[in-house]
Amino acid sequence: MASKTDWFTESRFGMFIHWGLYAIPARGEWVRSVERISVERYRQFFEEFNPESYDPRKWAKAAKNAGMKYAILTAKHHDGFCLFDSALTSYKSTNTPCGRDLVREYLEAFRAEGLKAGLYYSLLDWHHEDYPHYGDANHPMRDNESFKGVSHNFSRYLDYMHGQVEELCTNYGRLDLLWFDFSYGSLCGEAWKATELVRMIRRHQPNVLIDNRLEVSGSGFGSLATKKPSEYSGDFVSPEQIIPPKGICREDGEPIIWEACVTMNNHWGYCQMDKHFKPADMIVKKLVECVSKGGNLLLNVGPDAKGNIPDESLAILDSVGCWMSKNSGSVYGCGVSGLAKPEFGRITRNGAKIYYHVTENHIGFIPLEGLSKDQIKSVRLLETGSELQIASGWITDNYPDMAFVSFGDSPLLPNPIDTVIEVELKGNI
Repeated sequence: MASKTDWFTESRFGMFIHWGLYAIPARGEWVRSVERISVERYRQFFEEFNPESYDPRKWAKAAKNAGMKYAILTAKHHDGFCLFDSALTSYKSTNTPCGRDLVREYLEAFRAEGLKAGLYYSLLDWHHEDYPHYGDANHPMRDNESFKGVSHNFSRYLDYMHGQVEELCTNYGRLDLLWFDFSYGSLCGEAWKATELVRMIRRHQPNVLIDNRLEVSGSGFGSLATKKPSEYSGDFVSPEQIIPPKGICREDGEPIIWEACVTMNNHWGYCQMDKHFKPADMIVKKLVECVSKGGNLLLNVGPDAKGNIPDESLAILDSVGCWMSKNSGSVYGCGVSGLAKPEFGRITRNGAKIYYHVTENHIGFIPLEGLSKDQIKSVRLLETGSELQIASGWITDNYPDMAFVSFGDSPLLPNPIDTVIEVELKGNI
């Protein structure tokens, strides 16, 4: 029986897009909090926000060409600025010089490319007057004495937050994902009226997938990792800036659906001075690592103030796409192989097809660890479909229970990033 999560675990690779007013100061999405910037000082960015180069069709094409199958855009980040035309606030893109509903354009563009599309929504809001200021762990005014003793009507904020989520769920057609961020301290679970919120979402969007951060931050798994998940536990776990060492399982050992969200450099939002980009070969290997452990990779881009994805990010996506165009069969629909990790790389699997990802040059023949010759129906080089013959002879005779193949006379890998061997079994093992 098909599950609503099937498309998600089939896709394996998505694009995260962090974008908003913070692209103008260009020091990352937490700039208001880190630099204790007041609402008044931050307003200059609202008054000049006009991303003249914004064309989400270009973003969607870049994602698709990279082999990504879905995307998530920050409809509202912690600073409270909305990229959508909310009726509940004036702090939105339609009231800036931009004058456009950027969320609507994004959704239309990504859907037109055949990609699944979702939205990120911050539970925090540093702009709203009723969100806790002084003494909060993250608010820009957390240690500003002038806010000490000021009361906030948090119930009124919750009504606002729930109202905005309902707008997103009712005004933009089918949403594939809702990515909430994040719970902390006492602000978790029912502090957000999470059960009520999720019931409302499910009423309007019964098939939408929700992350686990109504209950935890990026550092926790929440009750989804127990045998009794809460109603607001979400559909998948969202580890941040880490790939779980052994994947993620429930307390009884059953695998959990998870997605690692990772930046290309060291910031989510655009940071002009951060040039520490992860190279394409590293991204490919990290994607394969996620898949081999039963997870997805959600890779971030941070467009600049004009709406352009940085050239460095585009170049990386292009290179990743070159590898994916020939080797995506070892990613889409694949997962844990059930075989031990080989020294030369990783293994992914889709039913009777096992994919050996060879990322290190090897002396002599390549061992297909965990398989014997009589279990194998065929062996192919995935990117060309060429037959790889199973080796035999005195070099491999010492290992009669293991199959070996050769890439030919060259000591170097055919694909220096990741050469994939596709093995079709005679039956499941």
